[in-house]
Amino acid sequence: MTGNTAKLALHGGGQQGFGLPRTPQTVDETGLNLLFLVELVCKILFLNGQMRLVDLATQTKLSLGVLEPVMAFMRAEHLAEATRGSETSTHVTYFLSDAGRVRAQDYLRKSQYAGPAPVTLQSYNERVRLQSVSKMRVTRERIAEVFQRIVLRQSILDQFGTAMNSGRAIFVYGPAGGGKTFIAEHLAGLLTGYPMIPHAVLVEGEIIQIFDPLMHKPVAMATSSALDRGPSFDSRWTPCHRPVVITGGELTLGMLDLDFDESARFYQAPPQVKANNGLLIIDDLGRQLVSPQNLMNRWIVPLDRRLDYLALHTGTKFMVPFDVVVIFSSNLAPSTLADEAFLRRLGYKIYIGELNVDEYRAIFVQTCEAMGVPYFDEGFDFVLNELHRKRGKPLLACIPRDLLGQVRDYSQFRGVEPRLTPFLLEWAWDNYFARDAK
Repeated sequence: MTGNTAKLALHGGGQQGFGLPRTPQTVDETGLNLLFLVELVCKILFLNGQMRLVDLATQTKLSLGVLEPVMAFMRAEHLAEATRGSETSTHVTYFLSDAGRVRAQDYLRKSQYAGPAPVTLQSYNERVRLQSVSKMRVTRERIAEVFQRIVLRQSILDQFGTAMNSGRAIFVYGPAGGGKTFIAEHLAGLLTGYPMIPHAVLVEGEIIQIFDPLMHKPVAMATSSALDRGPSFDSRWTPCHRPVVITGGELTLGMLDLDFDESARFYQAPPQVKANNGLLIIDDLGRQLVSPQNLMNRWIVPLDRRLDYLALHTGTKFMVPFDVVVIFSSNLAPSTLADEAFLRRLGYKIYIGELNVDEYRAIFVQTCEAMGVPYFDEGFDFVLNELHRKRGKPLLACIPRDLLGQVRDYSQFRGVEPRLTPFLLEWAWDNYFARDAK
């Protein structure tokens, strides 16, 4: 979708009719108390020096109607001073007094967060439910469009389309090299709608950072000026494409809880929270540092009730929605990863196995085109009959790409045109498949 189309959709309430959070015009409407905002502004001024009111509005993502009483309070308490550059309040420049600098240093020792103002936990939970991933609808036509260049039999496409409509967890399994991860990542193309992602959430006075530029891709849209006091969307939230978060062997049990930075004194949200309203792919299940059984036990309640419970370092526990389509991908047998009680909570189990000859040929032809290797039936027949069949290797989706990649690499090294010759194909095959030393 183009940026202009996205702008129109957002101003119309988004594809799913989420609506946009309205800009708070008073301190009370932010859900935050005045003293918290004073702390935030003190830290921002301390780190940036003197700032115009309009620049403070841009950095805090707050309207002038919210900031003006905050600045008036700081001046009355002798924490800040101001100089006027023109008759308009937006050109007033603020800077901390000596007392304000001392106070800001105290605030920074408590927490070094000095970014956009957070939203409340209540408003975050309400917004996640409003723009739930379960409200998406995937049609057969849509999945055919997204997977039009991917060789995958219709019965499997129907399974994935139905599973994505359910909003429930999906377990994808089968032999290594069958294309499970490739397919799982392409499911992101089925996601529709533009959820609003907050920069941060405030819970019991503690900051939890949610927005992550590596996982959240903003949608270009026309924003109102920071000088606009009228209702608009609350820019503490960022409209984004539905998030896609991928974790693999690096996943540990501790990563599923809040990450408290001892030096910065604020939190990073765990991956399942950053993935809310989107897709969470657990790749190579069974290869993680955490055992599959412990991982499944951690998520048995969230997958069932669509709620997760997190805890601050103070011991305070709180609830957040678990609004994600979780895709578990593994080449291990399901029975070795989890018991029946957990497997029942995985809505769909989809097996990705060996290809038939026609499917394998189609992938081989596509890969030849992509790599600039001229395709010949004789070359493919040699791979099929002399290599796969005589050496007992199954027809897996990854092999054409890896085999032809070696053909291309060898040809570039020798400075010759890549060809599907028996010598070169067998040479690549012997490089690709490891053999035990005799």
